[in-house]
Amino acid sequence: MWRARYRDAHGKEHARHFKYKDNPRDPENSAQHWIDGITAALRTGTYVDPRHANTTVSEWCDLWIAGYTKRPRSVSQAKTQIKHIKTKFGDRSLGSIRPSEVKTWIREMQDAGLAKATVRGRYQRFSQIFSDAVHDGLIPRSPASTRTSPDMPDQRPYVATTQQIWAIYYALPEHLRGIVLLGAFAGLRRSELVALRVQDVDFMRGVISPKIQYPADPLKTEESKNPIPIPQDLALELNRMPAKWGSDTIIVSEIGRPITPKIANKVFQEARVKVEELPTGFRIQDLRHYYASMLIASGADVKVVQARLRHKSAKTTLDIYGHLWPDSDESSRQAVAAVFADRPEAPADSLRTDAARFQ
Repeated sequence: MWRARYRDAHGKEHARHFKYKDNPRDPENSAQHWIDGITAALRTGTYVDPRHANTTVSEWCDLWIAGYTKRPRSVSQAKTQIKHIKTKFGDRSLGSIRPSEVKTWIREMQDAGLAKATVRGRYQRFSQIFSDAVHDGLIPRSPASTRTSPDMPDQRPYVATTQQIWAIYYALPEHLRGIVLLGAFAGLRRSELVALRVQDVDFMRGVISPKIQYPADPLKTEESKNPIPIPQDLALELNRMPAKWGSDTIIVSEIGRPITPKIANKVFQEARVKVEELPTGFRIQDLRHYYASMLIASGADVKVVQARLRHKSAKTTLDIYGHLWPDSDESSRQAVAAVFADRPEAPADSLRTDAARFQ
């Protein structure tokens, strides 16, 4: 009987007993083979402490979410996604999950009819959790990679027509029409518009300055706090409900009280079905797409659209709305043609040189 031992990066000794010292014909029972494998893992950074080898996906998810310090809404979203991850892989050890199983899981979600964004959101959370497990030394590599990644959601959103926007507006109850006004003509997100307070709007100057999102959480990013200019007519229209009910918020219920995003969704979907040719999945969020398209059609450049939509970077704006800007092929062709047409006549010396060359 042979005893092999080593010390890990923390100085802790680990040992195992083997039948042979070094038997190439039976490596599984050879001490030298085991030590060689451990040494290679330590040198390449793929070593996993035996104490963590049986850590389950469920156990790691619980530990991971406990240290996830983000906005309350982000934590809530992460918990929802983790619930689905644990349902599928919870009782399995982290190191036992194979890439092929991840791809099968993605296919199952797609076959169940889940939206591309939902599938990708769950996968990205899975990838993040397993990447952190690698970083913590719990597993040598993650089963998530570009090979297992699902397709990106369609980046070209549906843009409603002006007629459809006004049709939704009139299909909503009068006290909730501000949903369309704030979404389609100021670009507010759903959680922002239901939480928008009277004090966040300068009705005299025509400026909306979002400060919070529902229920009273900080905004998504610092850029989300940027002021939004609005015309005087829109400012007056937004003031109608607060003036009638004496409410603190712009969007109110039938008795003048604030509403939740869930109620806003419900009434919006009830109004949507009354409008012809709107896709089934049309949401309050899609009102922002109309706002962006309106700005682009009016000639606003990417930096202006980025500022009004309060995106963190112009790249985000271009990724979502780049296809809405007018085709630049013809303008590029005209720019080159204009310079080409203004080229000067060839110098006299050049003409004599060319003539002599062909004599």
